[in-house]
Amino acid sequence: MAYEVIMPKFGQQTETSDIIRWLKREGETVAKGDVLLEIQTDKSAMDVESMFDGTLLKIYATEGETVPVMSVIGYIGAPGEAVPARPAAPPAAAPAATTAPAAAAPAAPRPTGLTSPTSPTDPMAAPSLAPAPSKIGVTPRARALAREALIDVTRATGSGPNGRILERDVRAYLAGKNHAALKINPAAAALLREHTLDVLDVAQQADGGRITCADVERVLAERPKPMSAMRKIIARRMAESVQTMPHFFVTVSVDMTDLMEFRKTARREHGLKASVGDFIMKACALTLRAMPVVNSACVGDTIVTRQRVNIGMAVALDDGLIVPVVRNADTLSLSELAERTKDLSERTRTGKLLPDEFAGGTFTISNMGMLGVDHFTAIINPGEGAILAVGAAVETPVVQRGQVVVRTLMKMTLSSDHRVIDGAVAAHFLKKLKETLENLRVWEGEK
Repeated sequence: MAYEVIMPKFGQQTETSDIIRWLKREGETVAKGDVLLEIQTDKSAMDVESMFDGTLLKIYATEGETVPVMSVIGYIGAPGEAVPARPAAPPAAAPAATTAPAAAAPAAPRPTGLTSPTSPTDPMAAPSLAPAPSKIGVTPRARALAREALIDVTRATGSGPNGRILERDVRAYLAGKNHAALKINPAAAALLREHTLDVLDVAQQADGGRITCADVERVLAERPKPMSAMRKIIARRMAESVQTMPHFFVTVSVDMTDLMEFRKTARREHGLKASVGDFIMKACALTLRAMPVVNSACVGDTIVTRQRVNIGMAVALDDGLIVPVVRNADTLSLSELAERTKDLSERTRTGKLLPDEFAGGTFTISNMGMLGVDHFTAIINPGEGAILAVGAAVETPVVQRGQVVVRTLMKMTLSSDHRVIDGAVAAHFLKKLKETLENLRVWEGEK
């Protein structure tokens, strides 16, 4: 009996996953527990292990394909055993692979902006790639001439029966485009042929004179690339947030001078390995516990006040941001919190974070201070009511008791959903957060 290989559902929010690569090939023997393939969920790379002993008889979903969870992606059984030519349809609850996932996933707190498609008449529009199969007939001589001329044959207007493109049509097209005047470096011509690019598209963006490899490589670099599963989620979630939540922003400057010195002393004398970010998260947890309205979210026409303080922290990756969640942050000591954030950060960057570990957040912190950013505003993660944007701690001249002194100041901006949080509430939250960070008596017991 052949057994189905199912695309697993890692976490309640995962509806589709991308196949990164198969580690086993059709016809290979597999044992229970062997890793069959690697997949990419909304935010994390995961291994899929075999549940059976046998031979991998069939693979339906190829590398790079997006597949609904619970879909059949292969079969394991006895060698030569018959299996269906096509997999059974996935359960009705699972969306089609081409449908945007409906589940919520933590999103990057700072968008890079949304762009509209480039107009077809835009001279900077992306060059055409290999054309999709066309129903328009093309004679072999016309196709050969177009291949030699490094153009897309389907752009020519056919004069043959039913619009069939003839050799003379290609020659007329080339003459109309002044193709004979083009000068192409032989290496550039080979590169054009390898990547099936139209030389006329490259010529539009070339600097003039002979078309070189640099011209072709520049066009290749600007060629549209499909979004990864993570990037799709980020784009959709950020657009959803700004379109549905009325954001407003409140900023304060926090004097971090005493806390920075306290941190150095505590590390040297007591071995406290807490980062500045850990102090900020602990202060947020205490303030959220005191002001639960900021730990709330708007759900339809209702407001849900979360009883647990689960704080997400934005971690940058090459392809976007993941927001692992520190659960019950208000119950952890500073040392415990520091250990938890370090562990989550390391496993996030190595792709070992479990899907449930970036779900269930009630508040998010985005810290760009280590990147030298003084001040920014962040976009709220859907399902939450606020997000804190933290800038760099910068030495700044300030006036104290009539004297100019240098203090280390840090700007923090709270983005709030105005449906849930009023302006005065946001201001009061930041005031309490600032007071907590500046009051060393709060931290004395955390050494």
